[in-house]
Amino acid sequence: MAQHQSENGFRAFRVTKKRVESDIITSFYLEPTDAGPLWTVKPGQYITLRVPVANDPVLKTYSVSSDPSDPSHYRITVKREAGFNGVPDGVGSCWLHDQVAIGDTIDIAAPRGVFCLDEDSTRPVVLLSGGVGLTPMVSMLHCLKHSARDVYFLHACENGRVHALRDEVMAQTSDRIQARFVYRMPEDVDQFDASGMIDKAFLQSTLPIDDYDVYLCGPVPFMMAMYGLLQELGVPKARIAYEFFGKAASLDQLVSKAAPVKVATKAASKAAPTVQALTFLTDPDAWAVADETPAPVQAASQGQVNFRKSDASVDWDGSANSLLELAENCGLEPEFSCRSGICNACKCTLVSGEVEYFEQPLIAPEKGKVLICCSRPKGTVVLDI
Repeated sequence: MAQHQSENGFRAFRVTKKRVESDIITSFYLEPTDAGPLWTVKPGQYITLRVPVANDPVLKTYSVSSDPSDPSHYRITVKREAGFNGVPDGVGSCWLHDQVAIGDTIDIAAPRGVFCLDEDSTRPVVLLSGGVGLTPMVSMLHCLKHSARDVYFLHACENGRVHALRDEVMAQTSDRIQARFVYRMPEDVDQFDASGMIDKAFLQSTLPIDDYDVYLCGPVPFMMAMYGLLQELGVPKARIAYEFFGKAASLDQLVSKAAPVKVATKAASKAAPTVQALTFLTDPDAWAVADETPAPVQAASQGQVNFRKSDASVDWDGSANSLLELAENCGLEPEFSCRSGICNACKCTLVSGEVEYFEQPLIAPEKGKVLICCSRPKGTVVLDI
């Protein structure tokens, strides 16, 4: 059956089910109103919702948490966030939780994102998450249950009241698939594997020595701590894929700039932890975008990039993934948020020259403008940065 979509890349989906998963997290089941098939979604990808507000719609992204092989619907699992001082940080999640009802329609754009399960790999897998960062991991887990790979699903959160999708994860466990839950502040009724925080000793006791593919998602302090611990255990950086629920960044850069932390009082293994605390507070209604962009490729032609406002020029040799990354390598700090052509925050004037997009913008910029997060130069260009 042919599938329909509007010229701007959005389709209307109906909310067919709204399920409370925990005190702060709710799932939304979405089916296309045009009776066409779902877009193909890779395990780990996200969809973009157009949230109606007073002026222009706001675009918000949410990881697909459902089984990617299910042709009937998408599911997003959203933590309710509140705005701060009138700033609509929680505009998407509050709208979904408080206003969207079963039967309502939502405009949705096709799945995107490079934080995806490598389905061709045969290595054992570690799915390591904190807070609502488990949502893409659950989608990956559904895919992995059909493989022959060993899987370790490790999840950290405050306690059972805020733990979402627990029963669904446990239903996938087997001799090959193991799940371990760590609660920072468990309550008397909770069922968990360890209390406190995940530390090196806990990982050593849980994971046999092996050559893993690791997928990491959660709040930034959690990811910084886990990123360092995994490398201490011998996991190469190239085998650690991660996604931020917030403004995209580089864990390498964050870890290198981080100030020394105090020793925490309690770790999941009772051993000395690496960080003082893990704050399991994610912002799922921010840009859930992977920091890892496609591997750099040689530009169609070599040239020079001139940043006119900054009075800086640099040769383009293909070593940077994008014009945004090139600007950052030069010490500039252009605006950005998603780093994947969704939000248009990085839009600037293309004074002269031509660029090519390695990922097509969700909403194309007007003539004379360019999104530097997902483009590369074709020859010499001048940007008004």
